Amino acid sequence: MINPRRLFLGVEQSVLGRAWRDRLDDPARAQALAIAQVHDLPDILSRVLAGRGVIADGVEAYLEPTVKAAMPDPSVLTDMDRAVERLVHAVVTTERVAIFGDYDVDGATSSAVLALFLRAAGLDPVIRIPDRIFEGYGPNSEAIRQLRADGATLLVTLDCGTTSHEVLAEAGRIGFDVVVCDHHQADETLPAVAALVNPNRLDDLSGLGHLCAAGVTFMMVVALNRALRQRGFWTTGRPEPDLMRLTDLVALGTIADVVPLKGLNRAFVARGLAVMRKRDNVGLRALMDVAKLDGPPTPYHLGFLIGPRINAGGRIGDAGLGARLLVTDDALEAQRIAAELDRLNRERQVVELGTVAEAEAEALAALGPMEEGTAVIVTAGNGWHAGVVGLVASRLKERFKRPAFAVAFTGDIGTGSGRSLPGVDLGAVVRQAVSEGLLAKGGGHAMAAGITVMRGRLADFRAFLETKLEASVATARKQDALAIDAATTAAAIKPELAALIDRAGPFGSGNAEPVLVLPAHTIVYAEEVGTAHVRTRLKSGDNATVDAIAFRAAGQPVGLALAEHRGRQLHVAGSISIDRWQGRERVQFRILDVAVPGRG
Repeated sequence: MINPRRLFLGVEQSVLGRAWRDRLDDPARAQALAIAQVHDLPDILSRVLAGRGVIADGVEAYLEPTVKAAMPDPSVLTDMDRAVERLVHAVVTTERVAIFGDYDVDGATSSAVLALFLRAAGLDPVIRIPDRIFEGYGPNSEAIRQLRADGATLLVTLDCGTTSHEVLAEAGRIGFDVVVCDHHQADETLPAVAALVNPNRLDDLSGLGHLCAAGVTFMMVVALNRALRQRGFWTTGRPEPDLMRLTDLVALGTIADVVPLKGLNRAFVARGLAVMRKRDNVGLRALMDVAKLDGPPTPYHLGFLIGPRINAGGRIGDAGLGARLLVTDDALEAQRIAAELDRLNRERQVVELGTVAEAEAEALAALGPMEEGTAVIVTAGNGWHAGVVGLVASRLKERFKRPAFAVAFTGDIGTGSGRSLPGVDLGAVVRQAVSEGLLAKGGGHAMAAGITVMRGRLADFRAFLETKLEASVATARKQDALAIDAATTAAAIKPELAALIDRAGPFGSGNAEPVLVLPAHTIVYAEEVGTAHVRTRLKSGDNATVDAIAFRAAGQPVGLALAEHRGRQLHVAGSISIDRWQGRERVQFRILDVAVPGRG
């Protein structure tokens, strides 16, 4: 239960069934007041900062995050020095290095970060990204043998490898030295390799487990660059590279992998966005152009315009397209790859919509008319595209507010993906299911997991999830509330307010975009636009108005409530942003939830 004193506007149940909770408790409100007084900041920005745990003494550092200040010595990561020693040897002896990355954005950006650095050091590394459907996640024997036959002697796995015991053992037998750079959850037993850098291995005390693989790879490159500098490697003929120019790739991987934007991650994104605005990376520039990115890039653009296009190659096309795009310096080649990724992304959207519709119908049948039938949703279909199951699981989780799996079956083998709620550790229960023989393969994070399951074990896996997660899901759903930062009015929703709030960014996972409430605003009109979005205009008591939009809300509770309350008042919660189109800027209010005044 939410403390009644923390309820915002007294909303116990919105149209989405959530309580609205003031993000600030009494100590945080006192901190907000101190921030406003000490730093002469507006109340709304002070509340936003206090709501993210910032104290008065830390305001300046928070508003101006830097990689230099946020990054510890890379050697705090277990095995980092061993990894660097092996990579230094590869550089000074001009060894053939093979980079094996994952097929998602984090894998592509990690591969590009290391490859671009090694190029600057005079090497010509080969990048290998596996096919999601035919090869699956992580290194595989056939690919390893091919890379060895092509002359590579050092194998570096990025965003994968932590659980690849057998394949990496084979790599050693055929003459590879192996360095693993990863961030996925690890078991007690690790592969026998030259070095395994992973802040989530059980014996790592760095406290950097929130980094994505691109962040860990960047730290490895920083350590490698330092070691080469100490050896006098960089000369006039081979100048030391500016590593900060690689942070645009790290920012993209960080946002796309939805890791918490705190500490070093937040600094990576802040610096990376600044680098990206310069448009120096030829591939990123081509992708931004094809995505019609208007104005300076933001976390939203990385998460919803750039990231999905890179992912489209791994989902339904050539998995290596993204990494090749990010390392090319050929503008024509970049334009060609970007256009192909854009085409694949449109194709992915069509496939995803059809699969989501089927999965939602199956989920509704399992949940029953009150949508309370199960704690975890597990959907499966013959002929579903394995490349979109993660997106489908994410949509199901959002729609039904509980962990969800989507599984694509080909014959008796199912490839699936799951997405979870805060406080429900999906990765741990999947690894346990593997150990008990319910899954052929599986692993992941607390919030996301991938599985391979035989058709005959799907029902057992579903029952296992219910048993293991019922209690934690019930707790997570009971505690589900929308945290509100402040109340304001339509008259205040201006570009100046958006710029003010943006000072506390970048926003994303772990540094939530501020949520504002427009209390008792009249719904002037509401109409469906685009792909099931609802556009509306909100009017305050002083007759000021603001345009607003609720994404994917048509036919859903928020969209229905907006339509039913035309000419009447609603409390409206959402976030403020600048909408840029064809060189013009206008402020927009993005609706997240609504509540009926006085209903509680």
